[in-house]
Amino acid sequence: MSQITQTALQNLDESSRKDILQFIESENSKSKVQMSIHNFTDMCFKKCNDNVPITSNMLAPHEEKCLTNCLNRFLDTNIKVVSALQAQK
Repeated sequence: MSQITQTALQNLDESSRKDILQFIESENSKSKVQMSIHNFTDMCFKKCNDNVPITSNMLAPHEEKCLTNCLNRFLDTNIKVVSALQAQK
């Protein structure tokens, strides 16, 4: 993927420049969300896995419950953060 140079942006009309910058901002936001989900999944898996080798494609019942609780906490927290940010606008 090539980078957009400042000169290339300056050569665009105002509408195109605005569209490109909004697209870049949107992609950066998506990337941050994906990274957050990846980190969260990794953290929850490490927390809920009993540090035993994986020998099955199924989770133990206590691991599944732990992951569900971990995920629910993450989602609840994100919803509250987003709501708080939206309330500030």
